[in-house]
Amino acid sequence: MAKYAVIQLLGKQHRVTEGDEIVVDRVDHDEKKKFDVTDVLLVGDGAKVTVGQPLVEKAKVTLLVQKHDRADKIRVATYKAKSRYRKVKGHRQPQSTLTVEKIVG
Repeated sequence: MAKYAVIQLLGKQHRVTEGDEIVVDRVDHDEKKKFDVTDVLLVGDGAKVTVGQPLVEKAKVTLLVQKHDRADKIRVATYKAKSRYRKVKGHRQPQSTLTVEKIVG
């Protein structure tokens, strides 16, 4: 079984394995640059699972920023009954695509 980890990134938790591609909210790193995440909550490797309290000691996950993009547009509509007030807005959330390079721990 492949090595996996549960990391905390931008206030959200993600279960990742080496080679995974994940889509998260926009990170403050340039495209094609690597960065390390030290907020590792759990590391598993087959039968051996290490659970942090709250973090696993000396564990880190190396991520590579593939690209920055924006999500699909969502439609936000508001109205007030009996007053002919209607307003429609759109929103596209900025996001980043990351590749998991290496899990150490």
